[in-house]
Amino acid sequence: MWKQHARFERHSLWLVLGIIVVVSIGGLVEISPLFYLESTIEEVDGVRPYTPLEQAGRDIYVREGCYLCHSQMIRPLRDEVERYGHYSLAAESMYDHPFQWGSKRTGPDLARVGGKYSDSWHVDHLRDPRSVVPESNMPPYAFLAKRELDYRAIDKHLATLTRVGVPYTKAQLANARADLEQQVDPFAGETSDLKKRYGAKVQQRDFDGDPSRITELDALIAYLQVLGTMVDFRTYKAEDPENLR
Repeated sequence: MWKQHARFERHSLWLVLGIIVVVSIGGLVEISPLFYLESTIEEVDGVRPYTPLEQAGRDIYVREGCYLCHSQMIRPLRDEVERYGHYSLAAESMYDHPFQWGSKRTGPDLARVGGKYSDSWHVDHLRDPRSVVPESNMPPYAFLAKRELDYRAIDKHLATLTRVGVPYTKAQLANARADLEQQVDPFAGETSDLKKRYGAKVQQRDFDGDPSRITELDALIAYLQVLGTMVDFRTYKAEDPENLR
């Protein structure tokens, strides 16, 4: 058989057919197990579905194409881990549709940006990026502070996500609009229904500095501030990234 390789080298059609056969076999070997394994993602404590406000902010993040310049995937390489933090876990993106992993970085990776900067820093950065990062080539998004967030159909949006596996409960769906409003209310209290439904670690405050209304900027900052904060990596044994290649 191996002596017949000249036939493939001299005739492009045979070469193309050979490539198709090899790639098909390799694809079946790689993909087939995904259909019968109970789970391909290891569950991790702390990972939860996004709150209605965070999900609305994520939709704005995708709408504005932020993922085109900012990945959300820290690779298990020493230089990446030292710069950005613990390497990304698949479970952290299990409720992302679509997920934001990628390799394009015009700007820094944002997988661990939550809590790294204050809300006011994000407000200044989104309104005028060069006011806080002089070398930035990011366009301004000042208009987000002027647009009131349209969340009239947020409950239907979350219900749609349940069809692709996001485990929102009936209570979370029924109270989606109230939970969104409560998250930007700094006077709602630590024992609010929002925290009962999504956990005590939910960040609850006015995000854009304008408590008189709920803006798209509120939602986007709420999303940015939750990135990388759900998992407590202090409970994980640190591994040498060089061993994970």
